[in-house]
Amino acid sequence: MTLTVRQDITLTPDPRRVIVKLFVPGEDDAVVRSRARALIDRVAHLDDAETGRLLSDTYDRFGGRHRDLDVTFHHHYDLVRHRIARAQDLSPTTRLLVGAYFSHEYAVEAAALCNPSVVDHPDQTGLGAGQLRVAVSLRQIGEGHLSSIGFAVAVLGPGRRLTIVDRSGPLVVGQRVGVRHRRDLLAAGLAEEDCDNEVTATVLDTLPDRYDEAAFERVLGQLPPDLLARSTGPGTLERLRRTNAASYATAFPADTALHQRVLWPTTPAESNGLEDARFVRFTHESEAVYRATYTAFDGRRIVTRMLASCDLRRFEITPMRGPGTRNKGVALFPRTVGGRHLALCRTDGETIGLTCLAADNQWQAPVPLHAPRDSWELVQVGNCGSPIETDAGWLVLTHGVGPMRRYAIGALLLDLDRPERVVARLPGALLAPEESDRDGYVPNVVYSCGGLIHDGDLWLPYGASDARVGFVTVPVADLLAAMTAPPLLRDGPAGEAG
Repeated sequence: MTLTVRQDITLTPDPRRVIVKLFVPGEDDAVVRSRARALIDRVAHLDDAETGRLLSDTYDRFGGRHRDLDVTFHHHYDLVRHRIARAQDLSPTTRLLVGAYFSHEYAVEAAALCNPSVVDHPDQTGLGAGQLRVAVSLRQIGEGHLSSIGFAVAVLGPGRRLTIVDRSGPLVVGQRVGVRHRRDLLAAGLAEEDCDNEVTATVLDTLPDRYDEAAFERVLGQLPPDLLARSTGPGTLERLRRTNAASYATAFPADTALHQRVLWPTTPAESNGLEDARFVRFTHESEAVYRATYTAFDGRRIVTRMLASCDLRRFEITPMRGPGTRNKGVALFPRTVGGRHLALCRTDGETIGLTCLAADNQWQAPVPLHAPRDSWELVQVGNCGSPIETDAGWLVLTHGVGPMRRYAIGALLLDLDRPERVVARLPGALLAPEESDRDGYVPNVVYSCGGLIHDGDLWLPYGASDARVGFVTVPVADLLAAMTAPPLLRDGPAGEAG
């Protein structure tokens, strides 16, 4: 019996969705030789009429595609003005034109659109009976395989009706804003790096529980000279600043729509992309906050980061520490269980595990839940988003990789009170690539980063071969009825041992 019902609507990559990035000629050469000064000199030697004509033409061509283009040009001019011998001699128009020459458009999803998750939208006004407005997070991939996080808005219901809100309009990249850092997260980061000396101990002892950048630098500036004179002093200061900078905040103008917001790489650890955000609406003591885990990639290493937001407009980003966060695929539970903060993980690259947040903000070594077992998942298994609470238990959507690196989606059921116990699993795959799913940026893949339950149905967005995003519904009662108790295997994971 086929449990899934595929929707006719799909989201496809739109090359018109562009942002403006800094462009410095020569920086992409093998020798990394900037040609900035020569370009600025050529622009500065244009006469006033030509300068005005070029700037006007640029606004005519690009002004309708971007928000506050003059602000962007001013910003890019400020980034290169140190190359100008007599910057004060340039007219305001010339400065804007310099900024335009140091800018270029980047199509955030020109290469691929994939790996969605879905959560309740913060605005539920204006809906009819049986409808739910949702926010769909998307992994957007552009030139150079550079990933960012984007959004779409949809309305579910009534029944199995799906409506995608138009995604047109200029995109906006979040801007860094002030953040109140947490001392316990700084301590957890230093502990993970095994950085414990008199300098770090003094800083942690001096900092308050919450602090801003000014307070942090003030504490560093007041360190005793005899501590800084040690051979480890300069290196420790650098590690302190790097560890502290891993936490930051970004925000969007209040008048931007959610589908116009782009979470863009901000720190060196993210320089090659933000990948596979798994959003969940976390509830604690009747208060709800949006959280998401994602993989930050710098071209060589991956690290796990967490987003937190009350309104999907201002986001606070913090690192996740500890053995439970190593490798990809961390997915948070939507509430505490028995007072514990829990997450799914895959630290060995092939087994779904359960990790718990310890008092020192380290995610502990995981308890294994499910290892590769069936033919469709023998390469590896992992989660497809946060566990979904049902009366029968925690519903965990899984992914498995089989022959020819073919990805399919399955399901597990965990005990509500003791999620270490797998109480049921779906025999075989819930969703596998059909012919229409097979071709794309990464062929033969269906993959999701999270679904939700609405009106008795599981709504699951999924990436089809990283080329587009589709949607399926599954009656929750039918899915639970199709699940069976896991086999008791002598060598199976501890979580399935009864």
